[in-house]
Parts: sequence; C-alpha cells; structure tokens
Amino acid sequence: MTQTPGSVLIIEDDSALRHSLRSTLQAVGLTIQEASTGEYGIAELRNGHYDVVLLDLNMPGMGGMAACRKIREAHPSLPIIVLTVRDSEEDKVAALDAGADDYVTKPFQLSELAARIRAALRRTRVLNEDADRTLQVGEITLDPVGYRVMKHSKDIHLTPKEFGLLHLLMQNAGKPLTHHRLLSTIWGAEYGDEREYLRTYISQLRRKLEADPATPRYLLTENYVGYRFQP
Repeated sequence: MTQTPGSVLIIEDDSALRHSLRSTLQAVGLTIQEASTGEYGIAELRNGHYDVVLLDLNMPGMGGMAACRKIREAHPSLPIIVLTVRDSEEDKVAALDAGADDYVTKPFQLSELAARIRAALRRTRVLNEDADRTLQVGEITLDPVGYRVMKHSKDIHLTPKEFGLLHLLMQNAGKPLTHHRLLSTIWGAEYGDEREYLRTYISQLRRKLEADPATPRYLLTENYVGYRFQP
C-alpha cells in the first residue's frame, strides 16, 4: 500500500461510521482499509502494511482493549488511536497503558481526527529517522548529541533528569504520555507511581521554557492521565 501520505486501518463495528471515516480520510489523501472486529483487524495487520490504526474500544467479540494489547505486542511502533464513548480518566489511562498512542472521544469532529492522524504519522516518521537527530518544536531546540537545549538560540541549563524528560516528551510531541510511562522510563520501573516527582520536574521545566509557566504553551497537562508536549 502507498505510504504517501499514509495508510490507515479502521477497526470499527459500526458500518455507518466506517463509511463516514473512509470518505473523509480518503478525501485528504489517506489509503483506507476496514475491519469490523478486533479479530479481523489483527488478521488484516498480518497481511498488509499500515501507518496508523483507528481502533474502536466498544466492539463485540475480542473487544477493543484486548485488541489494542495484541496489536501493540505484535507491532511495537505502530500508532494506535482509539475511538471511544468512554470519557472517564480511568478509561483513558487504561487505553494508553494498553498501548494506545492517543484517544478521541465520540462524538468527535472528523477534522480533529484527521489532525490526530497527521500528528501520528509525523511522529512515526521522525522516530524512524536517526534517534540522535536534533529536535526543534517552535522556539525550543533539543540536541541529544551535544546535550543542549536552546530557546530563541539561547542555552537553557537543564539537569540530567529534566533533559531526559523533555527529550521523551519532544520525541512524542502531540501524544499524551501517562504518568506511569514517563516515570518508569526516566526514573525506573520502581518509580511508576511517584507522581510528585513528575509534578516537580514538569514545574521546573515550565519555569525554564515557558513564557508564562502558569499558562503553558508547550508542556500541557492531560488531567488525571499525564502530560503532552504540544507542537
């Protein structure tokens, strides 16, 4: 399948919604394939290449959450955006911990969904490039080789933990990362529940990088879920 601009597998049991999604996403140049259950979706992923998966959480049979875990196990770097009517913080965290990269709550604007897909495609293509490449988002530049962070070409001093946290967030710009993932990646698995560490370091990064730390532009809070570096 063509990868310009990208190929999307829609796993959704609602045929009317699948048709609407297909029409809208094909109109912006994406290649679309459909599956009506988690089982069919997993089988389709074995047979073809896809750049993004749209996955409904409320489906008969296997169910979206179980399908998400199986897809993530088989395809560690494949972006998964879940579509869900469940809007509680617990459900969002559960989906992200199951392997989802992002979530969109039904009902949603199709333009918003298309923007989330484009963001997922950009993240994947950046991560597939040299892992040591310099990252630039807005006014902020991070050079992992030179171990430098700059804003408006002015050096910003960061501690090693601040640097690691910012690097992880910028690598996943636009994607919500859970408290647990941030803590376990930067501090270690034994720190997965120590959210006070995270609040403190995010606060420090905001003071150093944001024009107004009280109303951040880049380091956004995902309530009860985690944090997102907003491109």
